[in-house]
Amino acid sequence: MHFLYSLLRIIIIDLVLSGDNAVVIGMAAHRLPPDLRKKAILFGGGAAIAMRITLTAIAALLLQISGLQLLGGVLLIWIAFKLLKEEEESHAGVKAASSMREAIITILIADLVMSTDNVLGVAGASEGSIALLLFGLILSMAILMWMGSMVANLINRFVWLSYIGAAVIAWTGALMIFEDPLLLKRAVWISRPIAYAFSALITIAVTAFAHWFHRVRGAGEE
Repeated sequence: MHFLYSLLRIIIIDLVLSGDNAVVIGMAAHRLPPDLRKKAILFGGGAAIAMRITLTAIAALLLQISGLQLLGGVLLIWIAFKLLKEEEESHAGVKAASSMREAIITILIADLVMSTDNVLGVAGASEGSIALLLFGLILSMAILMWMGSMVANLINRFVWLSYIGAAVIAWTGALMIFEDPLLLKRAVWISRPIAYAFSALITIAVTAFAHWFHRVRGAGEE
């Protein structure tokens, strides 16, 4: 009975915590042709699960390193800015460079930054069971591949979803910055509501600036 309880916890954790990772996969892969898109999601997801297994062993230690989440958050904000750049270029009629290699690299970098909470949640719920831990890691990647493919198809049908996707990535990065121990030690006044408020402002600023910088500014220079 306890095994089934732990199994259910792992399934819920994977479903809840894999959403933002799936957005990155969808954003990174949706411009590829359908055959290459499937390969990018499959190869990127397969490499990411190997990376997650390694990360599981050191995740708790990594979270204690001050400044690491801050750097990861900044990197995610840059990824959101970069992905939106490619969207704006394609909308403006410029052929945005997008290859399977670029998509896989983006998926791996973002998954490395964003997967720590998922890995720790699964590791905690498995309570030392290697079988449950491996099940949780494999399930998380299966969810990512399915959801990533679904997000990619939706973005291809509804262009405006790319802006929401970039905003989700920027929001995740901003929250990571305000949850970093290095920042919290020096800014004790940062509470959860304040972190959410600043994260919302950063998200709006990043998406608005990316739109202006890559499309409006580019059109004005022509």
